[in-house]
Amino acid sequence: MGIYLNPNADAFLMDKNTEIYVDKSLVIEELNKLVSSRSNFVCMSRPRRFGKSMAGNMISAYYSKGCDTREIFANMKIGQIADYDKNLNKFNVIKLDLNGLYQNAIIEEKVDVLMKEINNILLKEFRREFPEIEFEDGSSIAKNILNVYAQTGEKFVIIIDEYDVLVREQVSESLFQSYLSFLNGLFKDTTLRPAIALAYITGIIPIVRDKIQSKLNEFWEYTMLTPRQFAGHIGFTEEEVKELCDKHNVDYDECLRWYDGYKMNDTVSICNPLSIVQAVMYNEFDSHWSATGSFEALKDYIMMDFAGIKQDVISMIAGESVPVNVTKFQNTLQSITNKDNAFTYLIHLGYLCYNAKDQTCHIPNEEVRREWVNSIDDEENYSSIMSLINASKKLLDATVNGNEDAVAKALDAAHTEVTSPLTYNDEHCFQSAICLAYFYANTRYTLVKELPTGKGYADLVLIPYLPNIPALVIELKHNKSAESALQQIKDKNYCQALTQYQGDVLFVGINYDEKTKEHTCKIEKV
Repeated sequence: MGIYLNPNADAFLMDKNTEIYVDKSLVIEELNKLVSSRSNFVCMSRPRRFGKSMAGNMISAYYSKGCDTREIFANMKIGQIADYDKNLNKFNVIKLDLNGLYQNAIIEEKVDVLMKEINNILLKEFRREFPEIEFEDGSSIAKNILNVYAQTGEKFVIIIDEYDVLVREQVSESLFQSYLSFLNGLFKDTTLRPAIALAYITGIIPIVRDKIQSKLNEFWEYTMLTPRQFAGHIGFTEEEVKELCDKHNVDYDECLRWYDGYKMNDTVSICNPLSIVQAVMYNEFDSHWSATGSFEALKDYIMMDFAGIKQDVISMIAGESVPVNVTKFQNTLQSITNKDNAFTYLIHLGYLCYNAKDQTCHIPNEEVRREWVNSIDDEENYSSIMSLINASKKLLDATVNGNEDAVAKALDAAHTEVTSPLTYNDEHCFQSAICLAYFYANTRYTLVKELPTGKGYADLVLIPYLPNIPALVIELKHNKSAESALQQIKDKNYCQALTQYQGDVLFVGINYDEKTKEHTCKIEKV
């Protein structure tokens, strides 16, 4: 048993012994299907704090010969699968946390010789683990693996957590080249391939196409864009969140509003595990995930001077989805040369969610939406939008209090701020303007656009999740009248969509006159 070679299960047990733990062991069932096959090189990219490291600890504890975890896994979900133990504790495991090793090298001022240090540490562990085998001084990890395989027939599982840290960080060219040589030795040597039962590497961004893809082109990638069979195995599914909320008496719907929204495919939507755990543990809904890192990464990209980025940022903050082409991004910061690449990168970071069906992206949830607002605060290019967001609380109060003139004036300002002269009269921009104007309502309401009612679609319905405030049914009109908008709500019985709601309802009719560029508003309490 070593630290990096055939580690014990202590890291996994620490994870499992936490107060709130979700059994994600079925990921092993999927990995077992890939062991010793042509698909056994796996690259799993997810945003930070999505459970990549915990999954790595569990996978190591399952495969490592350095521990006996039969009893543990027999009582987990994987233990209910036939022949779950066919690979249990059967392989030599090499597990590296590249970020931890890199940070320690910075402290010890050994960054430039990081790969050599890793090689020397593992050489010592190889000699301790296999005293009957002779290992040459300075021999590489790849050569040592091949040596063991040739003499014993034993295979290896290689786990590298945060493989991309040296790609994301501004490391020296010499360190980067030595890292490329390290990857090349492990994953490009066809002689070594039969000795590797499974390679499992994780990162925030997918494999970088113009730098290291040639070293890792044997890997199958499972990303935020293409999670495939691993869609529900990294991150908490809605079903898992429901179980936690029921167990700890936490509002499930509110939990989803704050932290859900990462739609991986037609059947799986996941939440950020860190945020869910914090919310459930303290029964407190807040920006837990964003508190673990800076929003500067987000700010850097939405402040770039790319065509259309400001208007799309405004639309997404207002709750809209915007088109995005994710196919051209090279997975490097240097390749972020347009809006599409910037948004694709933010999808991988978790600041946006991708809808593959219509090829659009949007802000996934309330937690992340607040991060977007924080990122544009005090920025000159977005100062007018921040003024509008800050004014939206007064707009909501004016609506709830029935102050029709105040609502109309606020909407005049909102429509002007979020649209250009060319799109001022566009109906879609009109709706976006209204949604952004009511941005503050996200703190009290669930906003539903074009809600089916049986006799048509209500333009905007605000359903409260706080007590003692009214629901709002809003109908929008062009070049007609606020009275006709109000009458349409009644004639088409739009409040039918709120049959399960018990409480006051406000009908809000809003008209926009293209000639005067002014809004009028009529409000009626039901």
